[in-house]
Amino acid sequence: MNGIKGFLIDLDGVMYIGDREIPGAVEMLRILNKKGYAFRFVSNTTRKSRRTIAERLLKMGFEIPENTIFTPPIAAIAYMMKKRGKNRCSLLVTGDAVSEFEDVCTGQPAEDVDFVIIGDAGEKITYESMNAAFRSLMNGAELIALERDRYWMAADGLSLSAGPFVSALEYATGKTAVVVGKPSKDFFALALEEMGLEPEEVAMIGDDISTDIGGSQETGMTGILVRTGKFREEVLERSGVKPDHIIDSIADLGIWLLPIPSLQNRP
Repeated sequence: MNGIKGFLIDLDGVMYIGDREIPGAVEMLRILNKKGYAFRFVSNTTRKSRRTIAERLLKMGFEIPENTIFTPPIAAIAYMMKKRGKNRCSLLVTGDAVSEFEDVCTGQPAEDVDFVIIGDAGEKITYESMNAAFRSLMNGAELIALERDRYWMAADGLSLSAGPFVSALEYATGKTAVVVGKPSKDFFALALEEMGLEPEEVAMIGDDISTDIGGSQETGMTGILVRTGKFREEVLERSGVKPDHIIDSIADLGIWLLPIPSLQNRP
């Protein structure tokens, strides 16, 4: 861990599961602050706005400012506006994540959009909604995937994420989705830029061997896998990705930490 000055930290499965804090997670954030490490939170959650996420975390004992949370909708907006200069979009998402797009994304009839944006849409994934997205894409829209995880750990067990449905649209249309959440390098770059650190100075802590660990290592960061959340030993063994470190939970991170007097965490 020599040279590490900051951390990117996944939320669901690393800091909490359902409405329960991972034991020791709150205290570990206090330690990171006390020792002078910078940190930001990078989540593939696409159902909730950053404000809702911060409010929920506060109820679990986490004092995490909204502006330290990076989610795929934020990256999607940056992609649309900065790289394409277009904002006509059709959203296939659920929850109040829609609010992140209110001031940016202009709603249009399904057949007249520049982007189809798909995330974890839950019960909104129906034949009708998928077919509407398919028709928009066939009419020229670009496909943006907020994330393409295969599954996630819900409060009641493993559940399908957006990935299988993104793949279905790719197969049907012959198009390739632009992925703006983890493991996109552009997504990680947003948080790294905010901290003012280079990839080699940052470690990613996550429970997903592919999107968290594989993605961060490809960006040049150190990958730390936790055995909480969606972690499965058999998935690790067949993944081909080798984490730099594996710990039982984020609470075990403290064994490596040394004070960094020259660096302060900036919320």
